[in-house]
Amino acid sequence: MNDALIVRRVLAGDVNAYALLVDGHGARLLGIISRHVPPDRAAEVAHETFTRAFEKLDTYRAESPFGHWLVRIALRRCADFWRERARRRETVFSALGPEALNWIESIPSDASAGGLDVLAEQNEAGVLLDWALGQLAPDDRLALTMTHMEGQALAEVADLLGWSLAKVKVRSFRARRKLRDLLGHLLER
Repeated sequence: MNDALIVRRVLAGDVNAYALLVDGHGARLLGIISRHVPPDRAAEVAHETFTRAFEKLDTYRAESPFGHWLVRIALRRCADFWRERARRRETVFSALGPEALNWIESIPSDASAGGLDVLAEQNEAGVLLDWALGQLAPDDRLALTMTHMEGQALAEVADLLGWSLAKVKVRSFRARRKLRDLLGHLLER
């Protein structure tokens, strides 16, 4: 059964049919979301996406595939996630991802300064990039991640986000410039 028919069934009152859409698009959507938010928060954002899609199901027009419409909602939820995080700039130790926690725990308590430097250098690039990306505006981060880290075409990003091509270019350029400024400033020290 195609997605448009399932949507019509749900809108006609068969709300249990929505599970077919969740099952059909859940894995792909979770994969997309996990590239845009911390992995430990991806399931939460995916749930919010499906909830929002259910609430707005009557706005789906079947002019494009349902999966495409759903991805647009997911990307907006990812941007909302970063906006909310930017409002609460505080990072608590328990909010660190599993990779950061594993790295911290791998540092022996009696490590020599030289040993600690080696461990830090091994992890520094990823941590530094995560920090720098966290300094970007949510829309800039989203545009940069999609265009440069995932290698998606500008037109595809514009379509998925519902932005003009010019907006994607500007946001991506602005994000690259800010990253260059942030990282260049840190490397000059």
